[in-house]
Amino acid sequence: MTTPAHPALADGPVYLDYNATTPVDPRVVAAMVPHLTAHFGNPSSGHDYGTRARGALADARARVAALIGARPGEIVFTGSGSEANLLALRGAVLASGRSRPQVITQATEHPSVRESCDDLRRWHGARITVLPVDGDGLVDPADLAAALTDETVLVSVMAANNETGALQPIPELAAAARARGALFHCDAAQAAGRIPLDVRALGVDLLTVVGHKMYAPKGVAALAVREGVALEPVVRGGGQERGLRAGTESVALAVALGAAADLCAREAADGAPARLAALRDRLRRRLDEGLPGRVRLHGPAGTLRLPNTLNIGIAGIGGDALLAGAPGIAAATGSACHSGVPAPSPVLTAMGLSGGRALEAVRLSLGRWTTEAEVETAAAALLAAAGRGIRPRRAARRRSAARCRNEAYRL
Repeated sequence: MTTPAHPALADGPVYLDYNATTPVDPRVVAAMVPHLTAHFGNPSSGHDYGTRARGALADARARVAALIGARPGEIVFTGSGSEANLLALRGAVLASGRSRPQVITQATEHPSVRESCDDLRRWHGARITVLPVDGDGLVDPADLAAALTDETVLVSVMAANNETGALQPIPELAAAARARGALFHCDAAQAAGRIPLDVRALGVDLLTVVGHKMYAPKGVAALAVREGVALEPVVRGGGQERGLRAGTESVALAVALGAAADLCAREAADGAPARLAALRDRLRRRLDEGLPGRVRLHGPAGTLRLPNTLNIGIAGIGGDALLAGAPGIAAATGSACHSGVPAPSPVLTAMGLSGGRALEAVRLSLGRWTTEAEVETAAAALLAAAGRGIRPRRAARRRSAARCRNEAYRL
C-alpha cells in the first residue's frame, strides 16, 4: 500500500511522538470532508439527507468493528478514549446494582482509568484493587486470580502501555476475570491499528479504540461493547449509540475513524508492524553503538512490546535535558513537572525504577511516516546531545516553570 507524503511533516523536526498523537492521514481527511459539506444530514432524519448520513455512519461502524473482530452493532462511538473508558467503568459498576462492587485495575494504567476508579470509590462506594506490575511493567495473571472475589464487577487492564509499549497478557487476564463472572475491559488506545486485535480471541467484554492514535482526528473514539453486556449510559437523551451515549452523532468524525481503521487493517496486511519494529531496533542499535553500556531499555524486549515504541534512558543524562539538547527531534519524556522541577513517571516507578533512573527516560515512538533517514538523523542528534554531557539535576533546577513541560498527561 502506497502512503502519500504528509505536508505537516515536511519541514519540521523528526516526529517520534506517535504515541502522543498521530498526524491525520490525508486519505482520512478526504473521506470525512464530504460529511462536513454536502452530506450534512442528521442520521436520525427520515428523508434522503438523513438516509445518506445514516448509511455513512453504519459503514464507519462496520469498518471499526472489522479492525478488532467485533460486530458492527457492538461499536459505540464516543468523543474520546477517556469518555469510552468512563462509559466502560462507570457503566459497568452502576449497571451491576451491587452496593460495594469491586473493580480491579493495575498500577500502570492510563489516568482516565485510574481516576475514574477513584471517582467510583468516592461517589459510589466501589472497592478498588490495584495490581502491581513486574520490572517489565506486566501484570501476573496469578495476581489477578488471587484478587478476584464474588463481588468483582469489572477488571480493566490496558492492552499496551503508552510509555513503554508493554503488551499485557490480555487473554489470560480476561479468562481469569470471566471465570469468576466479572466483566473485562481493555483500553486498546495504543494497540488498535498497531498490532492485530480480535475481541473474541482476547476474550474481552469491552474494548476502547481511539481515533487520534491511529491517524484520525482528535475528538472521536469508540467502545466495543459485547452483545448482552449491560451498561449505565454515560449521556442520556435521544437514544443514539444504543442509548449509551446520546447526542446527534458526528458523522464526519465517525467516517474518519472508519477510514482510519480500514487503512490500518490494510497497512498491517502489508507488513507495517514488522517495518516499524525494524526501524525501532535500528534506532536502538545506533544509540547502543554510540554509547556502549549506557543505553538502558525500559519495558519488555522482543514481541512483548509495541513494534513502534522505544523507551530508553541514557545513564547520567536527564530525559528532559537530552531532548532539550536535540531540538530537531519531537519526542517525549514520562516526567511530570511540579514547580519547575521534573517528577519521575508513575509508570516507571511502578516498575521499580529509582526516581533518578526514571528521570532519564525518553520515549521514542515511530509511525506511518517514519523513515530510515529520520532514524539516522534522530540517532545522530541524540548522540550529539548525550556527548555534551548534560546532567539531569542541575539542568532541571535551571529551567523555569514556564519551560517545564507536563508530558505525563499527553502520553
